Amino acid sequence: MKTNLSQSARGAAKTVLNLFYPRRCPVCDEPVKPWNALICKECAQIPAYTKPPFCMKCGKHLNREEKEYCKDCSANVHLYDRGRALFDYKSISTSIARFKYAGRQEYAAYYAACMVQRLGGFIRECEAQAFVPVPLHESRLRRRGYNQAQVLAKELSALTGIPVLADWIARVEKTAPMKDLSAQERQNNLKRAFKIRRNDVKLSTVIIIDDIYTTGSTIDAMSRELKKAGAERIYFMTLAIGRSA
Repeated sequence: MKTNLSQSARGAAKTVLNLFYPRRCPVCDEPVKPWNALICKECAQIPAYTKPPFCMKCGKHLNREEKEYCKDCSANVHLYDRGRALFDYKSISTSIARFKYAGRQEYAAYYAACMVQRLGGFIRECEAQAFVPVPLHESRLRRRGYNQAQVLAKELSALTGIPVLADWIARVEKTAPMKDLSAQERQNNLKRAFKIRRNDVKLSTVIIIDDIYTTGSTIDAMSRELKKAGAERIYFMTLAIGRSA
């Protein structure tokens, strides 16, 4: 009974909050219509989900069905086991930018709901013991006020019951922005970026959570440190991914 009352109280609090501070649509950024939805009805068809055939490693859409790996994964050895992304990057890039830089943390509820709906099978197959969000450097965290990957991981945890482990690994080097770097520059940029913070954590299987997958350099850099800490199987999920060449 106590649990039911607690859930009812949280639901009532959310209703009141939405009345005074209406949720913004993750596509048009206007108050959502209908008011209690996660996305406007007319905007729901705009984000494009990644579609098969997928690269068997990173999950990028492949141009030809007979291929197993994208060009990047065919040419490079990744340290993670496998990953999947929810959206094609171009269709959701503006939304993700607002989520990261403009304080639109509320978008995470929509993103997580879509992830569980579309990637639920992948989540179950991984049998992960925890979601591990990609950490921000403390200076960037102070400036932004939140870590978008951690916000998303918490929403996923609420829907799946898989715990979030946000303090296992830290970003100790303030790396340059990745968007304008080549694949090799990204790797060099991240060589000493991450460090295990807690030595008392012993997990064998985790899912790294991030917003965008480009070359996999960030996921690989984290995977290297997590494997040193004892993780045996490392998967990832991101909101968006680019197209395969």
